[in-house]
Amino acid sequence: MSEPLPFTVRPIYWNTSQKEVKAIRNKVFVEEQGVPPELEWDGLDEHSYHVLAYAPDGTPIGTGRLLQDGHIGRVSVLMEWRGKGVGRALLDLLLVIANKMGNEEVKLHAQTRVVNFYKKRGFTKQGKEFMEAGIPHIAMKRKTADQTSWPASFVFRPLAPL
Repeated sequence: MSEPLPFTVRPIYWNTSQKEVKAIRNKVFVEEQGVPPELEWDGLDEHSYHVLAYAPDGTPIGTGRLLQDGHIGRVSVLMEWRGKGVGRALLDLLLVIANKMGNEEVKLHAQTRVVNFYKKRGFTKQGKEFMEAGIPHIAMKRKTADQTSWPASFVFRPLAPL
């Protein structure tokens, strides 16, 4: 049996957790990567599914969202938590949610510097590199999977209704 992760990931409501989500995305995208706030806050959050990762002390450390059309985006992890499996766990939960919502396929725009992260999770490149918010990206997609394909230690227990 694998060791439990040193963090938790769960679905959240935008209207009750937007302060935490905004703090993470502002830190990662706006401050670190220079994305203009008007591009980061595109008006789609209110009607999207969101997940949030928490450190053992309850501090929010990462987030991601799923649009209703199956587009995954805004996956972001605070710097001190990168490389510890948080991004993978966020993505895994988003894939389960996408499957539960009836999406057979998901797509995303990956920053080119993290394409290998998504390739390791089963995504394939689609088309040519393009610029988005001043950052090189590539479109990627993959099929969703049901829970039977996830490790036994990964259990989908929504704490907030979807």
